[in-house]
Amino acid sequence: MNKIVIVGGGAGGLELATKLGDHFGKRNLAEIHLVDANNTHLWKPLLHEVATGSLDGGIDELSYRAQAHNHHFTFHIGRMNDLDRERNEIVLSSIHDEKHEEILPERRLSYDYLVLAVGSQTNDFGTPGAQAFCSFLDSREQADRFHKVLLNTYLKANNQAQKEDQYNLNIAIVGAGATGVELAAELHNTAAQLRAYGLDYLKKEQLNVSIIEAGERILPALPPRISAAAHRELNKLGVEVQTQTFIKEVTEEGYWTSEGKLIPAQLKVWAAGVKAPEWMENLGGLETTKTNQIKVKPSLQTTLDDRIFAIGDCSFMLQPDGTPVPPRAQAAHQQASHVYKNLLRLVESRELKDFVFKDKGSLVNLSRYSTVGSLMGNLSGGSMMIEGRLARIVYVSLYRLHQIALHGYFKTLLMSLSGRINKVIRPRLKLH
Repeated sequence: MNKIVIVGGGAGGLELATKLGDHFGKRNLAEIHLVDANNTHLWKPLLHEVATGSLDGGIDELSYRAQAHNHHFTFHIGRMNDLDRERNEIVLSSIHDEKHEEILPERRLSYDYLVLAVGSQTNDFGTPGAQAFCSFLDSREQADRFHKVLLNTYLKANNQAQKEDQYNLNIAIVGAGATGVELAAELHNTAAQLRAYGLDYLKKEQLNVSIIEAGERILPALPPRISAAAHRELNKLGVEVQTQTFIKEVTEEGYWTSEGKLIPAQLKVWAAGVKAPEWMENLGGLETTKTNQIKVKPSLQTTLDDRIFAIGDCSFMLQPDGTPVPPRAQAAHQQASHVYKNLLRLVESRELKDFVFKDKGSLVNLSRYSTVGSLMGNLSGGSMMIEGRLARIVYVSLYRLHQIALHGYFKTLLMSLSGRINKVIRPRLKLH
């Protein structure tokens, strides 16, 4: 039997493992293996909601082992750190507990076909002080950590505001992509909820949330009209947007710009730039970009090894118009479906097909205040801009489609009903 190994249990990797398990694993036609450094999966676009407490990650997370049991694949916990192409093996780092005692030793896992779907992480561009003083939202662990820091910071600020009428809580976010913009709106929602739950000495006007962007406008990857609509909504919330502002250093006091101006912030978030993990640089001798992404052919096979595929944010593929496939969840979803079909073709000795990204539009959710975006993209030769309640419904449906790919329609319906019930019986904000 062929042995197919998928590294990375994100939106693309987990959907691919589930499909392959249901097709090959269930019929004992191939061995399907999924590798991830964590025990559970949470859809990455939801991390900013976990960070602010709008979403309880413990409810929405998915156990890899349970998914493997239900869909006929094998799960391995571990972090990949090397690739041996001569032996067709990947190397997994050893795992240690909090006392630095070894739980699992370094391991090797062989493959006939390998799919790399490890995603991406925020790129701080080597800015001095960014790692030391900023929070990042690349993983569930980082989102949980930020949530604790946010609650403690707000508690301290509320106590300080009780003593000082002029006290202000400053929160600054570097990067005006989807994560930075959505996080800014969620922070205002969190502040409103915390005031409702008793932390009401810090008034709305004493919370200063700002977004710092090096480009000319926010949401640079989206059409200008969507960017402008989101900018207007942020202004209504009182979010200060500073464009064409370059950060040269981060200190405990805040951000220092290239012009020597200090942007004060008690809580600092870095959400600018995307790159693949450092360990992927020249991985196994494969071709990589300056941001460590693996170069792939239109079939999504790597340029130097046809037994290895790469999908999602960690892959780099140029489209016919010369632009790379964008690092979005919808791209990872489409690539996972394409690799699934190409692996079926490989097993059946048929010719592989090229991947074509179909832009179905983009949506940005500004918490409970608004949702803006465009639908259809190049499917209709143009786009249709939507806002408000309709946009919010479509935004939620994107997550439901991800759940359907993992669980099927019936379980997703039950999860949706469960979510509705939880909104009634649970607090509107995670308060711990």
